[in-house]
Amino acid sequence: MINYLIRLACCGAAIYFMPQILHDIKVDTITTAIIVALVMSFLNTFVKPVLQFLSIPITILTLGIFYLVINVGIVYLCAYLVNGFSVSGFIQPLLFGFALSIINGLIGGFQD
Repeated sequence: MINYLIRLACCGAAIYFMPQILHDIKVDTITTAIIVALVMSFLNTFVKPVLQFLSIPITILTLGIFYLVINVGIVYLCAYLVNGFSVSGFIQPLLFGFALSIINGLIGGFQD
């Protein structure tokens, strides 16, 4: 449980500082950033696998490119659910998702 809380806090901090690099993403406060990290964790655990399963035919037809659309959709869904967090465009949320994945991977590597 403590490992999850550490990962959540680190991702919240990364989400809070990411709008300085990605200009189409807005985060109001550090509390909003931690809520975004929590909601993204929930969406990636429960919603994303369902979307990936339902979109297998489209993903095969596009040779896996549709998987990127699912990632952006998850970021937009998070922006819809959390007040104080907004995104626009396609490339910026895609980079946001990649950055969060890299940060989660690095933190997970240090925790093991």
